Amino acid sequence: MNVTTVLPRANAVTNAHFARQSGPIFKEATHMKISFNVAENGGGSYRLLAILRWVMVVVFVSFGIQKFTLQSAQGIVQYISNSPFIFWLSVFGLRGEADVLGVAEFAIAALLVAGAFSPILSAVGSLMGVVTFAITWSFFFTTPGVVKWSLSTDPIAWNLAGEFLFKDIVLLCVCVVLFLASLPQSVVRSRTT
Repeated sequence: MNVTTVLPRANAVTNAHFARQSGPIFKEATHMKISFNVAENGGGSYRLLAILRWVMVVVFVSFGIQKFTLQSAQGIVQYISNSPFIFWLSVFGLRGEADVLGVAEFAIAALLVAGAFSPILSAVGSLMGVVTFAITWSFFFTTPGVVKWSLSTDPIAWNLAGEFLFKDIVLLCVCVVLFLASLPQSVVRSRTT
């Protein structure tokens, strides 16, 4: 036997011994495969994140349905026209801009449903949800009259529209959690399954 045949065998024996001693950690380290995750396939508290997915599906479907009504189309004009992000939707007209948003919300709901089976679609759908709620929450700051900032009386005095928009920060955070839960474990180190 020469040195070149002894070293691979010794290496294999050492690796096998190390694999038995360290268990799944070694196997995970030696098989660095990046894979996205689906909460429904997880274990422990990670599996509970699946509840968030289905709640967001209901939210996006209900918001999408509302966008196809005249009342909703008229109600969102002030937000769209003052938004630095989606003002361009006005080229579709009053009903058209609401229809585009409704279709987008149905698409996000569909991606979240498909995301229960496909981790990449889960990540894409939840990221689109993050973008959606980041934009709608920005209306809180970009729509005139929603909030009156004052240092003397009530520091943040918002009207009914402001109260309605303020809840979007919670929905934004839910979508962020779903997005982070969909990412590979090597990207999000703090997640445990």
